[in-house]
Amino acid sequence: MTDSQPRGTATALLVAGCFFMEMLDGTIVSTAAPQIARDLHTAPTSVGLVITAYLVTLAVLIPLSGWLTARFGPRRVFLAAITVFTLASLACAFAPNLGVLVGTRVLQGVGGAMMVPVGRLVVLTGTAKRELPRMVAYIVWPGLVAPVLAPLLGGLITTYASWHWIFLLNVPLGVVALLVARRLIAPAPRDETPPLDLVGTLLTCTGLAALTWTAHLLSAPTGGAPARTVAAGAIAAVALTAAVRHLLRTPQPLVNLRTLDVQSFRASALDGSLYMAVVAALPFLLPLLFQEVFGWSAVKSGAVVLFVFVGNIGVKPATTYLINRFGFRPLLIVSTLGLAVTTAACALFTRGTPVAVIAVVAVLSGVARSVGLSGYATIAFSETPPERLRDANALFATSHQLAAGLGVAVTAVALRGGAALTDGTRSAYAVAFVVLGVLCLVPTAGALRLHPAAGDAARTVVPAQGRVTQSTVSDSRKSD
Repeated sequence: MTDSQPRGTATALLVAGCFFMEMLDGTIVSTAAPQIARDLHTAPTSVGLVITAYLVTLAVLIPLSGWLTARFGPRRVFLAAITVFTLASLACAFAPNLGVLVGTRVLQGVGGAMMVPVGRLVVLTGTAKRELPRMVAYIVWPGLVAPVLAPLLGGLITTYASWHWIFLLNVPLGVVALLVARRLIAPAPRDETPPLDLVGTLLTCTGLAALTWTAHLLSAPTGGAPARTVAAGAIAAVALTAAVRHLLRTPQPLVNLRTLDVQSFRASALDGSLYMAVVAALPFLLPLLFQEVFGWSAVKSGAVVLFVFVGNIGVKPATTYLINRFGFRPLLIVSTLGLAVTTAACALFTRGTPVAVIAVVAVLSGVARSVGLSGYATIAFSETPPERLRDANALFATSHQLAAGLGVAVTAVALRGGAALTDGTRSAYAVAFVVLGVLCLVPTAGALRLHPAAGDAARTVVPAQGRVTQSTVSDSRKSD
């Protein structure tokens, strides 16, 4: 192990902690919505703006992370992001009304949009290709854990404390992260900064904001006003289409779509995003099934969903070995198919299903989630040239962040469609689980099309007898 490796590992764990805070805040608020509405004297449905304001800000500002990093340097942007996120969390906890809470959540989103993408870029820049699986494994697990932990943690906080602690918990974590980041991340020479692509910024940010708002309207309990939903969707389609045309033609785009030329990155950005949508939908759908159909308490439903976390963490120490031993293509085929099967299997759950059976399915689902997301997050950068890392990182973060929100929207639409087509609430949930399972087969098809050696630049080659060597495939190989 070189002298830089312990520092790199510590930096990856620091980014992982920041990722945990960001993902937890994106999901836990929904659990506390009734209590927040009661304390702020508003309707529970209005609290949806608190969630949407955060997600819209993330979606709009993540594409800017690459340019800001080039302009001001990764250390300065990362430290500023942690500071903004921490102070905004404190302000959220003391918000006197809904308007102030929505405004402080926007500030939280500003910090979150820069915090994780820039931190991940710092890790990627200082990591050799063959070390990518291990470093990415550290960064990915909080994104898997936070949405699963949120229902239980939110239930405990709202049951035994107050909703303010949802935000106050971030304050000590943010202070520690800021102190550690100041010691770990050294100043780096800034790249020559191209002028900001103003047209690309306007089109991309408008399209992403409209798409996220459309997802919010679709996932609203009553479905949102059809006219507003169609209008928001139309604005998103027009703006994003124009953005793609512009980004492909301009010499210095806000987001470089030419990074999709590399097959391994393209698979992660497209198929991996669809996979992420299913991953994000399950922690949303399972607690609803347990509470609305089975009549369980928030604490009990959260505790059972926590078995997904058991699968996530249980397999995590083995993910790097599995990638090195079998390669990306076989693991992505197995993990996407495994998530499809376990998700569809949830359609069979009834009030009479033993909790042990539900727990086993949840654990297997967690294993598939962990292996799949680690695989996609690693293969994304395995063959990306160093000069394109910043662009690839921004595009990867944007696509996966959007997918997480769209997954919940697709689930809500599937639930309403299932309710219209069937004669009972449980049947509606069964339809939603089957829809998500079928959706996950699309990444399976994409994994089957991958080149057998895709991502090998990030693998430590394992001979037939199973002995791990330190040789690696050439970093310059492309899987086109």
